[in-house]
Amino acid sequence: MKARLGTILTAMVTPFDDRGALDVKEAQRLARWLVDRGNDGLVIAGSTGEGQTLEPDERTAIYRAVKEAVGNDAVVVANAGTNATRESVAAAQAAAAAGADAILAVVPYYNKPTQSGMLAHFGAIAQATSLPVVVYNIPGRTGVNMLPETLLELAARQPTVAGVKESSGDLKQIGTILRARGDDFVVWAGDDHLFLPCLALGADGVVGVASHCCSPEYRRMLEAYRGGRVAEAAAIAASLLPLIDALFATTSPIPVKWAMRELGFRVGECRLPLDAMPGPLAERLRPLLAPYAPIESR
Repeated sequence: MKARLGTILTAMVTPFDDRGALDVKEAQRLARWLVDRGNDGLVIAGSTGEGQTLEPDERTAIYRAVKEAVGNDAVVVANAGTNATRESVAAAQAAAAAGADAILAVVPYYNKPTQSGMLAHFGAIAQATSLPVVVYNIPGRTGVNMLPETLLELAARQPTVAGVKESSGDLKQIGTILRARGDDFVVWAGDDHLFLPCLALGADGVVGVASHCCSPEYRRMLEAYRGGRVAEAAAIAASLLPLIDALFATTSPIPVKWAMRELGFRVGECRLPLDAMPGPLAERLRPLLAPYAPIESR
């Protein structure tokens, strides 16, 4: 399962055209570029992909389009998570029908479910499809934390719950999960700046945002760390911190979507309620992007 789901995944932005409509052709172009730059997989219509502002038919269309673009060269993880269990079940089934390889489902936001409610919610999603299900724990956006014991109990109850994108930012919590997980349960760092620390704890990879730009550097860092060249891995991680800081200096995905426009992708603006890139942040981020421009645009 670990090899099947990949190590370096990017939570891809969703391209919109000048009218604010979904641009599936540009989504395919961007997806192919990301995979060609070393991503093992793509998370589609997640937080970075503005999934909560996409209509159900738009989500299905982009799942299908991206899978057509990348084929078997990368894993397509379709975000189906909402704050309503019935809606999440329907979205997971639609993603499976559209050709997704796995399902991502966020801990329900706003509702503040209990831990037992989370077990029931994710259990319903897992039972609705045979695809692997990846839990997305991000308390900063959802308002509630899925505790390690809840996650581990869920994995014990539901064999298709295959892993977690852990964005709690709590290394103690991540370490607790890693210590007690099963052999096939995958743990990805969900915060770019914690990729290397999570590797040190035994994590399997990252679901990143900065990886839109620096997936080759992430690959080198991963290989250096696994090869015992810890100082080299640390140097790579430190070199990426200015880029990571800038990409998260305001609400994501505002900066990364701006960055991809700067790199020549027609991804459009974010949909409201996310607004425009602040001018001073654009000036800070622009010089950090020079090493990552597509070769054809240099």
